[in-house]
Amino acid sequence: MTGLTHRQAEILNIARASGRVMVEELARRFEVSAQTIRKDLNDLCERRSLTRIHGGAIIASGVENLAYEARRFVAADEKKAIGAAAASLIPNGCSLFINIGTTTEEVASALTSHEDLLVITNNLNVAMLLYRHPRIEVVVAGGTVRRADGAVVGSTATQLIGQFKVDYAIIGASAIDEEGALLDFDYREVQVAQAIIANARSVMLVADSTKLRRSAPVRIAHMTQIQTFVTDQELPERLATICHSKGIEVVEAMPKGADIDDTQADAQDAAPEAAPVVRLR
Repeated sequence: MTGLTHRQAEILNIARASGRVMVEELARRFEVSAQTIRKDLNDLCERRSLTRIHGGAIIASGVENLAYEARRFVAADEKKAIGAAAASLIPNGCSLFINIGTTTEEVASALTSHEDLLVITNNLNVAMLLYRHPRIEVVVAGGTVRRADGAVVGSTATQLIGQFKVDYAIIGASAIDEEGALLDFDYREVQVAQAIIANARSVMLVADSTKLRRSAPVRIAHMTQIQTFVTDQELPERLATICHSKGIEVVEAMPKGADIDDTQADAQDAAPEAAPVVRLR
């Protein structure tokens, strides 16, 4: 890419190889200040080559989704808080679907102390998190396993989902537009998600606020098809209006200090996050 310094080109190569780059690690590697690295990252973000995360950056997304390992680092603290808040709304002794996604996996991680759950999932990572727990029964959808992230997709998975009617569905989305459309990248994955929504008595969307600034080409559903939306911070006005008008419960799971601006966040790159706070609206 023209116009990049040698260091910026190297930073981009590292990000492409590992999915993310971190300010402190780059500062040590190139023997420059953290402030210099932040300027490099900001320049690369302005070129839409990278996307900033807390303490660093990842390869930017476009018409294709971010690599699975890279997605783990996007809003990681927010996803953990969302997972804990969502799990707190799930009672013992119920049945639920959990679909593919790094945020839905955080919900699964937070469910491990629950009892007498039946979990049906097309996410092998969720199955691996839960199957060892004796009070949680796990059913895995069959079909083609996507190597990139362990998602089971296709018609076989969709057919198995259709054999159940569960209490709750925990779903994620790659993007949410201002009109309330839930969007994703893979049509096969969307078919499974649509079957999950159709066969659950209550649907819970879990998505952090970065999804409100992204785009994806395939429509999963509309916000009006869900009952609960667990996210990390206050919704934009238009989306909040949709949720309020349709009686959708919005749960904000915000780490303390999550509303600080980018300059303050840069200054706290290495600082630990505080415990999450759950707020209902």
